[in-house]
Amino acid sequence: MSKRELVIPSNDLLAINENVIEEIRIENEGFEKQYGRKKKFFIITYGCQMNEHDSEKLRASVERMGYQLTFVYEDADLIIVNTCCVRENAELKVYGKIGTFKPLKQKNPNLIIAICGCMMQQQHVVEEIKKKYRHVDVVFGTHNVHNFPSLLKDAYTQKNTVVQVWDIDGEVIEGLDSHRKYELKAYVNIMYGCNNFCTYCIVPYTRGRERSREKEVILAEIRDLVKNGTKEVTLLGQNVNSYGKTLSQPVSFDELLEEVAQVEGLKRIKFMTSHPKDLSRHVLDVMAKYDNVSSYLHLPVQAGSNALLKAMNRNYTRESYMETIRYAKEHIPNLTISTDLIIGFPGETEEDIEMLIDLIKEVRYDSAFTFIYSQRKGTPADEMENQIPEDIKHVRFNKVLEALNEIIIEKNLQLKDEVVEILVENYSEKDQTLMGRTDGNRTVHFKGDESLIGEFVSIKITEPKKFSLYGEIVEV
Repeated sequence: MSKRELVIPSNDLLAINENVIEEIRIENEGFEKQYGRKKKFFIITYGCQMNEHDSEKLRASVERMGYQLTFVYEDADLIIVNTCCVRENAELKVYGKIGTFKPLKQKNPNLIIAICGCMMQQQHVVEEIKKKYRHVDVVFGTHNVHNFPSLLKDAYTQKNTVVQVWDIDGEVIEGLDSHRKYELKAYVNIMYGCNNFCTYCIVPYTRGRERSREKEVILAEIRDLVKNGTKEVTLLGQNVNSYGKTLSQPVSFDELLEEVAQVEGLKRIKFMTSHPKDLSRHVLDVMAKYDNVSSYLHLPVQAGSNALLKAMNRNYTRESYMETIRYAKEHIPNLTISTDLIIGFPGETEEDIEMLIDLIKEVRYDSAFTFIYSQRKGTPADEMENQIPEDIKHVRFNKVLEALNEIIIEKNLQLKDEVVEILVENYSEKDQTLMGRTDGNRTVHFKGDESLIGEFVSIKITEPKKFSLYGEIVEV
């Protein structure tokens, strides 16, 4: 699948695609004049914030071509599916969704169906799509988002599936527009790829090796976002703590974070994901120093025993993880902590589960993303012995979840009558309530006017529930 010999310098490639965008826009204007409607597109995204941000870039490109967004895929002339391969369940959902599109293609042969994202970086998946889902028109990988206009143009003229999946890491492509999901908050990639090779993880094989964006380019993007009304940014990377190592003039993540914190008008900064082995105390010090750096830390532990951490190739110990947690709690006021946990990793024992529960009780997480281990083809863990039976995985999963929920519920109930500041994000017509997040990333619902979206307001927590918080506006 390598297209190494076909790689065009990014500036030339962007220029080519700019011309293609204009060509398709003119064609779509002709379609609108003839049929009295715009062509419509539907986009669905699976997986992480990285995928969401890629979809924002694709949406901006497609809208510039003259397509109109629809939330009803049956009405679409173009369907884009942005895939995730981290969990087996996500892959199964993708295959199921692609299957539902076949009757639409039979009904409307002019419908274009494009599949992209991490799943497409795997050769066996691409072959599966080509063999069993022949109604798919375009397949492209994580390194080819910027080239989608040209691929779409090819799909209109070719009978066979258009495939472009580069298996190289590539240069960082700058200059792509994004249609942000929210005006008031934005994702900003600071780097791409991962060098960690955790034994369960497919990401280094689908996103490539680490490549960092230049600091000044990142800062310029954030300043531009703030000028246009953005109040919160989330700095994204598979491992943000490794930022800057690949630059010609290396920059550390804490140095970048401090400069971002000094951007005038930027009210809140989050970052994810942090790898425990690389999270320096300097980063935690910056979190403590600046009020606009969120007091929310997502620090995936994955397992509670050194034996499993070693088998996972995490390159830190339980002891070093806890040292980091203790330092963070000591230095960052009102710190909230979330984590990722994997249950059922090969070789896991009942003792490993008990050690994980002990760690959960010691840290007292505010939230957690808990996953049942699923084998990923192409990863070392896939071929490990002592795979855990599914029924045992589920029993252990429920046991861990029970311990987690007990702490989360207790911490939520303790917030009754507390006054918190939230950034209001959206309004629900259904129950006529607003929703916002605290500095510590807790979600709060309350009654209020839709005009408050984008504002910081003080909320008194009046009704803390098990997994959600409700409150009322107060004057401070």
